Amino acid sequence: MCRAWAVFVFGPHWIGNAVLPSDGGLAAAAALRSGYPAMAPPALLRAAAAELRRRGRRPPLALQALSPLLSPTSPPQSPAPSSPDPNPHDHRRHLITLGFRGRHPHPELLYGKVLLPSHFSPASPLSTSSSSSEPPADKASPLTWVDKWIPEPARPYAMLARLDKPIGTWLLAWPCMWSITIAAMPGDLPDLKMLALFGCGAVLLRGAGCTVNDLLDRDIDNKVERTKSRPFASGALTPLQGVGFLGIQLLLGLGILLQLNNYSRILGASSLLLVFSYPLMKRFTFWPQAYLGLTFNWGALLGWAAIKESLDPAIILPLYTAGICWTLVYDTIYAHQDKEDDLKVGVKSTALRFGDLTKYWISGFGAACIGSLTLSGYNADLGWPYYPFLAAAAAQLAWQISTVDLSSRSDCNRKFVSNKWFGAMIFSGILFGRLVS
Repeated sequence: MCRAWAVFVFGPHWIGNAVLPSDGGLAAAAALRSGYPAMAPPALLRAAAAELRRRGRRPPLALQALSPLLSPTSPPQSPAPSSPDPNPHDHRRHLITLGFRGRHPHPELLYGKVLLPSHFSPASPLSTSSSSSEPPADKASPLTWVDKWIPEPARPYAMLARLDKPIGTWLLAWPCMWSITIAAMPGDLPDLKMLALFGCGAVLLRGAGCTVNDLLDRDIDNKVERTKSRPFASGALTPLQGVGFLGIQLLLGLGILLQLNNYSRILGASSLLLVFSYPLMKRFTFWPQAYLGLTFNWGALLGWAAIKESLDPAIILPLYTAGICWTLVYDTIYAHQDKEDDLKVGVKSTALRFGDLTKYWISGFGAACIGSLTLSGYNADLGWPYYPFLAAAAAQLAWQISTVDLSSRSDCNRKFVSNKWFGAMIFSGILFGRLVS
């Protein structure tokens, strides 16, 4: 039996030593100091908690967080038990010190020690239950290149533009790259200058979109576990600073847009309506992911227009549709990370709309995505290498849908991030298909 000695002091009264077995139960009170009434240990703990609540005093250290208290130390020696301890985990114990501040008529009783089993739950300080309804604390996030290389004053702006999370830039850039490559002449490489311009544009437009999103959602982000550390929600930046940063990003984006032809300039400028209105969609519809698909895949139209100064509906509309369906797959998986918080704050998503039928819905969107990509490649007369790469991408998408654990935030995020490889496979297929066509 793992012995634990607790001293709780309040007013002129005190309650002495109690024994807590390591299995979480309570034994009878033992060795109460003479001259004071003995109490059964369950009543001891209940009385201690009730007295502290009644007096409105700040709880002792053990009643606060327990995290700084759980430092393993050698437990005090106690007499050998009369019978063998059946608990094989008796050695896993932690020493916890309880204390009060201020004057007290019995100063020698101000500090006591409690030995608790290692599975004692910090979520319930006065309980010795070995289980807790609270999930374990998340591990600290690993340092990113932003933390290591960006100067501290500029770090909140980098976080606001999500430079520490490049997956969003990849998801925005891939439809542009598909379109530019499919517009190349048969047997030729795609225009490398255009690929570079659209790559830079993806970084800027994604940053601008995130800035707008965080400005409009700052009253929601501080209520959602995943987003409460964002610059506006955490107070690292003010809205005025965010607006200034947004202006800089848009000016740089305009510099890229002006290097395209007139047809592309008009088409590119029209996408700003989608960029600025998307963050509001989650307040009005359960389909914000579809609206994000319209926004994020605008590059499928713009890339072709930048090369051809026109649009070919037979090739580009299936490509655009494929991108929208792809977005519905990956962003629905992503939205499952926040479904509990979304319910609390009253915002909508396809994750909430689909519920337990999510995998059936996204399987349909995945099939539509692959079908549309097949049609686009066929209409563009891509060579045979396109189709093996398309089959590999279809397998990767099927793997995501079939294996994702929608109740696990970490697995949803892992599957979401893996979509950069789906985009890379499609790009490779278009590239090699165009080279041999």
